[in-house]
Amino acid sequence: MNHPLFSQKCVVLGCGNPLLGDDGFGPKVIEHLEALGPPPPTTAYVDAGTAVRDILFDLLLSPEKPQLLIIVDTGHHPEKAPGEIFEIRVDQVQPAKIHDFSLHQFPTTNLLKELSEHTDVRVRVWVVQPAVIPDRVSEGLSEPVARAVPRMAERILELIRQEGCA
Repeated sequence: MNHPLFSQKCVVLGCGNPLLGDDGFGPKVIEHLEALGPPPPTTAYVDAGTAVRDILFDLLLSPEKPQLLIIVDTGHHPEKAPGEIFEIRVDQVQPAKIHDFSLHQFPTTNLLKELSEHTDVRVRVWVVQPAVIPDRVSEGLSEPVARAVPRMAERILELIRQEGCA
């Protein structure tokens, strides 16, 4: 199964559920990147929403794979302030279930590890510390996380340049 998305050199996946407050950070970063202009010709921006597991599974089975996969999501760290951006290694992604559509669910974590350890795809996971992720529908990002959107977009663009995807 060939998919044109996977023939790109770099793929940026914005993960999260915009109906659950700060969990919508990844899709907002993709929206911001797209508003800045088209991606470089060898890069794709994808609002993965809550379908990241399906995309990763298809990527794992695809004969074509990007050189670099950048995951953008929320991540919890007890020493980080809301809105703080940081990178985590794939082996640091915890399988704890935050809610029904979390990147951190065990099957998704396994797919990321499989891609990272058994393919030539370089996997980078960039996250923001959320202020709050509600347990019921509540659209919109908190103020500190909303302020982090353009900073994350700039960091992603810099990473794309550094990795030769621009």
